[in-house]
Formats: sequence, C-alpha cells, structure tokens
Amino acid sequence: MELLKGEKEAILKHTKEIFQEFEAKRENLIPILQEVQKRLGYLPRLAMQKIAEFLGIPPVDVFALATFYNQFRLNPPGKNEIKVCMGTACYMVGGKIALESFERRLNIKEGQTTPDREYSLERVACVGCCTLAPVVVVNEQIEGKVSPTRVDGIILSLQGEKSKEGEEANEDTKEKLKGEKQ
Repeated sequence: MELLKGEKEAILKHTKEIFQEFEAKRENLIPILQEVQKRLGYLPRLAMQKIAEFLGIPPVDVFALATFYNQFRLNPPGKNEIKVCMGTACYMVGGKIALESFERRLNIKEGQTTPDREYSLERVACVGCCTLAPVVVVNEQIEGKVSPTRVDGIILSLQGEKSKEGEEANEDTKEKLKGEKQ
C-alpha cells in the first residue's frame, strides 16, 4: 500500500525513537515489531526494512516473523475498522456471506484497507455474541443479524457520518473566517 503524505517521515521518526529503547539484538525483534505496531497501527514495509538494518538481519527474516504471527498487521487500519465474525455460529448462519458482501461493497478483500484508508476489513474468530449471529464489529460497535442488505446500511451509515463530519468542519472554518473578518 502506498504511503500517504507525511507517513514516511513519521515511520522514520518512530522507528528511530524505538531503536533507542532496545539493544540491537535479534531476540528483540518481536518486542520491536510490537512497539512499532503499537505506535503506527501496523507494520509498514519501510519500518521492517529499518528494523532489519538495526538488528543486522536480512529483511526477509523480519517479514517472515511478522507474517507468521497473526498479532501483526501489514496493512494500515482504516478509519472505520470492520471485523466480521467467523466463529461457528456466525459462519453457519451467513458470516461468510456478510464478509463477501463487505468485500464487494468496499472493493477490498479480507485483511485489506481501502486505498483512501477509510475502511479496513478483517475476519475474526469469535466475538462471543452467538445469539446475534452473524455478527460484525464496526469500530468496536456490535452489529447483529447482518445480512447483505444490512451491510449496505452499515456502510451508508458510516458514509453519512463522514459527510456530517465534513459539514461540521466546513461550518467551523466558516465561523473562524467570519471572526477574522470582523
């Protein structure tokens, strides 16, 4: 995924700060990866390259470890994180259909983020709300009985919130400009 404006600088800044907290030993690879993800929300390729340089190991070793453990994200999280439950109950009553509906609607696959970084889509093992199956967690909010039609409603609702935020920002700007003119 392409870096957004200012991201390269942020990645370099944070990795440099993190390296000051650790010795350049291979056994610090996992804690360094965890700290990078904690600060950046994911493990960008540039950060993994810098970690490899810092530890004096091949970049492929960093990538191999990052892809082995499912705690690590290789894609940036979207502003709106959508997690589709694929536990047994959810899967049996339409979890896979809900996941496919989100994939089609957002034009991304599970584990990806939209190019504008607005949405990310994940599959999770179990949310623990089996009576509401199939369940989707949207920005930590539980959505139950999710059908393809409900998927459209969820996305439209999120788009409506984005439009509302944009309108509020425009109103704030107008008020500031009005105050400056007086």
